[in-house]
Amino acid sequence: MSADRTPELMAVVDATWPPAETIEASPFVLRRGGGGGKRVSSASAMRDGITQAEIDAAEAAMRAMAQQPLFSIRPGDEALDAALQARGYEVVDPVWIYVIPAATLAALPKRGEERVSVPAWEPLAMQREIWAAGGIGPSRIAVMQRVSGAKTSLIGRFDNAPGGTAFVALSGGIAMLHALEVLPEARGRGMGRAMMIDAAKWAVAQGAQEFSVVVTRQNTGGNALYRSLGMEQVGQYHYRLLS
Repeated sequence: MSADRTPELMAVVDATWPPAETIEASPFVLRRGGGGGKRVSSASAMRDGITQAEIDAAEAAMRAMAQQPLFSIRPGDEALDAALQARGYEVVDPVWIYVIPAATLAALPKRGEERVSVPAWEPLAMQREIWAAGGIGPSRIAVMQRVSGAKTSLIGRFDNAPGGTAFVALSGGIAMLHALEVLPEARGRGMGRAMMIDAAKWAVAQGAQEFSVVVTRQNTGGNALYRSLGMEQVGQYHYRLLS
C-alpha cells in the first residue's frame, strides 16, 4: 500500500454515503444510520488518548439512538482498538480503500461494447429490485437520496438485458462508487468492469480528478475487479462491534 490516505477518503465516504445525522460528541463523531449500514452508524475518534469514561459515554449515546455500539477504527486508532478489544468488541468487516485517476479508469477498454451503463437519477424500479436482491434495501436507497452533491445511479445493460446497478457521487475532486451490484447471469462477463469505466466517465464529466471505492477484504470478487482495473489500495479501516 502507498502513502495512507484514510482520513481524506473517509471524509469522502461521509459525503457520498452520508448518515441521517452526524453528532460531534468529543472525542467521537457519532452517526445515526437509520438502518443504512455500518458506514453510516459507526462512531469514529476525533483524537487519541480516549478514556474509558469517554467510551462509556459513546456507548450510552449510541444505545440512546437505538443502535448497537459500533466503532470505526482507522490507522492511528491502535490504543482505542486495544481498549475496545479488552471490552469484548469483535473485529468485523475489515475494509480496503482503492483509488485511481478518474481519467485513467475512464479510458480503459471494455470487454465488448454491448456492455453499457446509463446514468439515471432517481433509481428506477428495476434498479431497486436488483439492489434488493443483493441486500441493498430502502434504508440504503435513502442514504443515496441524502447526498447533496453531484450524484447518479447507473443502469448496467448486457446483451440488451439488465446487467447490474451502482451508485456514484462526488466530493470535491474525488468520486466514490457505492452499491455495485451485478446480476448473477452477468458476472464474470465484463459487466462490473464496464460499469466502473462508465461511472468514471460520468465522474470525469463532473470534474472529478480521482475515482475511489471502499470494499470489504472478504469480497474477493470486488477486490479482484478493482485491482484488475489498476486501482491502488491507499487506505484501510475496520469496525469493532459489541456483540
